[in-house]
Amino acid sequence: MQLADFDYDLPLELIAQEPAPERSHSRLLRVDRQSGNLSHRSFSGIGGLLPAGCLLVLNDTRVFPARLRGQKESGGRIEVLLVRRLLEQEETWAVLCKGGQNMRAGSRVYFAPELSATWQTAPYEGRGVLQFSPHADFLQLLEQVGEVPLPPYIKRAPGTRLEDRERYQTVYARYPGAIAAPTAGLHFTPELLASLPQYGIETAFITLHVGAGTFQPVRVEQVEAHTMEEEEYDIPSAVAERIRAVKGSGKKIVAVGTTTTRALESACDEKGVLQAGRRRTSLFIYPGFRFQVIDGLITNFHLPRSTLLMLVSAFAGRELILKAYTEAVAQRYRFYSYGDVMLIV
Repeated sequence: MQLADFDYDLPLELIAQEPAPERSHSRLLRVDRQSGNLSHRSFSGIGGLLPAGCLLVLNDTRVFPARLRGQKESGGRIEVLLVRRLLEQEETWAVLCKGGQNMRAGSRVYFAPELSATWQTAPYEGRGVLQFSPHADFLQLLEQVGEVPLPPYIKRAPGTRLEDRERYQTVYARYPGAIAAPTAGLHFTPELLASLPQYGIETAFITLHVGAGTFQPVRVEQVEAHTMEEEEYDIPSAVAERIRAVKGSGKKIVAVGTTTTRALESACDEKGVLQAGRRRTSLFIYPGFRFQVIDGLITNFHLPRSTLLMLVSAFAGRELILKAYTEAVAQRYRFYSYGDVMLIV
């Protein structure tokens, strides 16, 4: 399978730079896998569009201010993105960085009077390991000095929109640890979630901390040769039991987002039975993958040639997805993180 098989043309003006005025007012493209039919709806009516009696599974990770800007000992500027905590007690983090050329292990970086760090592993090809100075509440300090790491296709000066701290976050976000939002969930409001039981729809929450693996570009022409970076997920025992019961009753499981999908499909044992627990996954889902948990998917519109587009194509079929994307472009849907949404059933 070739990388070019997952390309499509997108006018730049369709890349959403701002969220919709109201979360639930996004446009929705409904894709029927069996008939191939496409229909245009509003996300505010999602309750009536989901399979009757389904269980909606959402990712309750919380984006934390993972981008830090600071100075090197030489006075030069540096920018780092905290990707994954390696040692919690010592606040040692794997990071992506800009401006880290020629730095050595042991050299220091200063982000604020109360926050500095030492390179444990010298930056190489934009990656390294930093150990931060001790602080009683590190995450709270990040809230004060860090920035929400918006995607690079949102062309906005960093830190200029305080509203991004709210809108680039689901209303049910709970556990800090993501460097990007699970964007399919951005369309839900508390009121919309509260209305779902009247349609017979239940909800359940799992956690996958969205990391670099979700957005790592595919740099090989042969899709199967790509390797995903690991991300941490957690499926509570009670949620795993509910999902197994719903599947056993013949009702549907609908995942909110590709990250929820990866967590659920990663947690299946060799017999296809969903297992609870906290683990790490590097599962790469592309066409040919056999889904064992999800029966429906709510997802935003994804970048060309991305692993996210490949996952969606694996679920609905590449030709149908590219047909849907062509329709979305023709109808001037808004794309990517702050854009509109697709329901695949």
